[in-house]
Amino acid sequence: MKNGPASPALKAICLFAFLPLLAVAQTPPATPPPANAPNLTYVSPEIHPDGTATLRLRAPNAQKVDLVLEGATTPMQQGEGGLWSVTTQVLTPEIYAYRFVVDGTPVLDPRNTDVRNNLLSLWNNLTIPGTPPEPWELQNIPHGIVEHHFYTSHVVLGLPNDQSDYYVYTPPGFNRKDKRKYPVLYLLHGYSDAADAWTSVGKANFILDSLIDSGKAKPMIVVMTLGYGNMAVLKPGRTPGLNEQNIDLYQKALVTEVIPQIESSYPVSKKREDRAIAGLSMGGHESLFAGLSYTDLFAWIGTFSAGLNANNIAQLPSVTPQKANLRLLWMACGVDDRLLKANREVIADLKSKGFAVTAIETPGHHQWPVWRDNLIHFAPLLFQK
Repeated sequence: MKNGPASPALKAICLFAFLPLLAVAQTPPATPPPANAPNLTYVSPEIHPDGTATLRLRAPNAQKVDLVLEGATTPMQQGEGGLWSVTTQVLTPEIYAYRFVVDGTPVLDPRNTDVRNNLLSLWNNLTIPGTPPEPWELQNIPHGIVEHHFYTSHVVLGLPNDQSDYYVYTPPGFNRKDKRKYPVLYLLHGYSDAADAWTSVGKANFILDSLIDSGKAKPMIVVMTLGYGNMAVLKPGRTPGLNEQNIDLYQKALVTEVIPQIESSYPVSKKREDRAIAGLSMGGHESLFAGLSYTDLFAWIGTFSAGLNANNIAQLPSVTPQKANLRLLWMACGVDDRLLKANREVIADLKSKGFAVTAIETPGHHQWPVWRDNLIHFAPLLFQK
């Protein structure tokens, strides 16, 4: 068959197929980087076997870079290519909060994806593992399950579309069809945290897994709620009146909305001897006031660095120790915490009224390492006969 002239379409196809070859032929060879070019690859954080950690940040145009680790500020040193670094002192096994401050501006570590979600500020997590593993670490043991629930609140003010939420931890081996009724701990977060704080940062589920597996704590269900009664309390300019309303409305939401939902959805005991309430900071304030206000509901109360002040003594619910009939009133605070003085004053007032307060003072300030340790020591005391 005689070949005719190629069609315009065929010519276009042939030219299109040939273009990559032209591109390869015309592209000049890559220029190698200068011998003294900085290495843009670096690790941060780098955990060392001796328990120290090196934090790094590339900021070639910065004049000053600091590391803020659990509230302590340490200057960082600038190296080649604008890579700033600092090595910490030996750290005990824990989960620490840190971030950088570059010329006065807080900056997260871009090499570390482990970020704690706070409603007002963000921090990176620096985890120093323990040998053997600490109770808050993920271990090769049976694990419980954490479920996340949303619901429409008719009490809490300022929620987007009136949607609130809570998390529920069920222990290893939990089965809804079992006839067993579990005791329940209502565990509250602090100011500026969200409902997930006790799982994402506090590692409460891992702590309970460890305590239950070792036989130190009874299997229990743990409910972790969004702890606000008025979301406006998170905005600048909050007043004592707004704080008080926030506490009051939260108590109402807990008692009239959350607890009924839990008791209709989970096999929990409805006996007061099988209900506990505890919390940190703002949640500690809420736990103390809710526990003493609803003694028909709670027999166990725990506060971790409770957000109290001298005025709270006059505001404490007027209930006698005999009527409260508490199995445990456990109040802990770090010795370097700014709230220690107020906690001591409230504890002294409660004791003067005849309450048997277990007062605990631990090393540390207003920080998650203190509160994780509080839960590790508080949970084994619950629901014991």
